[in-house]
Amino acid sequence: MVNEVAPDSILEIGCGEGYVLAALVDAGIPATLTGIDLSQTAVAHARTRLGDRAEVRTQDARALAEVSSTYDVVMMLEVLEHLDRPEEMLAVLSSLADRAVVLSVPREPWFRGANLLRLKNVRDFGNDPEHVNHWTKQGFRAFLAEHLDVREVVSPFPWTLVLATPRG
Repeated sequence: MVNEVAPDSILEIGCGEGYVLAALVDAGIPATLTGIDLSQTAVAHARTRLGDRAEVRTQDARALAEVSSTYDVVMMLEVLEHLDRPEEMLAVLSSLADRAVVLSVPREPWFRGANLLRLKNVRDFGNDPEHVNHWTKQGFRAFLAEHLDVREVVSPFPWTLVLATPRG
């Protein structure tokens, strides 16, 4: 999905321990890679994992957007389901992305069902207690279409992965 855009720069918001950035490096994506996360512990792990292959720092995406930084591709994977007001983050993503936004969320009800099968979060019917938003594939597409131009939607089980472009 990222290869389709042929980016020179990629920002991953909520990069955690750097697994996705490391996968981009391993896939030979020839872009400048930047990751930000609110967790200092996660950023420390990402720095250890990535070394000098990516710039990783503790930062809030909203603060980054205020200084008018832009990237060809902005990714936010497995984060929107945790946010109380995810629509506000879409505006931030749009302001940071020059060409494309890549987003993913757990696909419901399959994600919760898979958790139940693994006997995870059984008391919450498979729902992760940190997830405050739940989308079906169609529901997530519709939510994003209010804010972004949706280009592609794929469903690697049990997630929904979207390539979109900012408007304007």
